[in-house]
Amino acid sequence: MGIEQVRDEFKQKGYDLTVLEFDRSSATVDLAAGVLGVEPDRIAKTMAFKVHDDPLLIVLAGTARIDNRKFRQYFGVKARMLSPEEVRTATGHEVGGVCPFGLPVGIPVYLDVSLRQFDTVYPAAGTPSSAVLVPVSQFQHYVQGEWIDVST
Repeated sequence: MGIEQVRDEFKQKGYDLTVLEFDRSSATVDLAAGVLGVEPDRIAKTMAFKVHDDPLLIVLAGTARIDNRKFRQYFGVKARMLSPEEVRTATGHEVGGVCPFGLPVGIPVYLDVSLRQFDTVYPAAGTPSSAVLVPVSQFQHYVQGEWIDVST
């Protein structure tokens, strides 16, 4: 579960992305930044929300926060994060390893503009001790996601 789904997707789609695995946790922005030796904003955190009873994912820069006004304006509802159980059921990934890869078909992925300040970022890769280096210029292609502005 998790990391194998990610690897399978990369292989099936021919993506030239490498999964990095660590011998310690990278489950939070600060832990991942420490393991990778990068600033926290370069960690691309993936947050799971429920909108009209359907899950969706938003990937943001590590220290960016959801702006509730912008979220409501874009999606038409108040931001409601999924519970850990809902996250696992919807994505197949555990909290701390949630990423925009290896997902069941139909879960939309949105990329927040806060990521655009970097050439590359590190989202998780399906487990709380993994990551993948992704060029921001190609992120949309890899996740078939839409760029939005819902952060502060």
